[in-house]
Amino acid sequence: MRVTALHWGVKQSFRAYVEGAGGTIATDGGAERIYSGEIAFAAGGDGLTVGANGSLQGSGSFAGEVRFEAHGGMLSVRLSGLSLDVDAEGASLKVADERGKPLEIARLDLAAAAIDDGDLVIPARLSIDGSYLLGDHYPPRTVVDPVRLKLART
Repeated sequence: MRVTALHWGVKQSFRAYVEGAGGTIATDGGAERIYSGEIAFAAGGDGLTVGANGSLQGSGSFAGEVRFEAHGGMLSVRLSGLSLDVDAEGASLKVADERGKPLEIARLDLAAAAIDDGDLVIPARLSIDGSYLLGDHYPPRTVVDPVRLKLART
């Protein structure tokens, strides 16, 4: 099955903190915030698929960006250029850094992935770079919101 979108909320407590501090969560470039608070990113190609056995395979990119801002710009996090790559060690969620180079922000636990309402839901933990990107407020390996992959219904 083809992956059509990636839904991810980053971390619910981080979103609550940003908005509780009077900040904003803004999307652009095709990403949109949905009712659950997650951000929906449309798939940018057909490289990421789920096999008949439920295993995630390949690599995929996702369109759009999300910006978290609070405290008059003192807190400013931008996530764009999302990609998800499956390799021999599992899977990683990446964003583009300021130079456009992929930066791993979370590792995904493919062994704990489950189908929920026709979507593939994968638990995630922050990487070292993901921790740094979120301002060192969460240590590496902190559990973050699961990644929800929307699958083509054919």
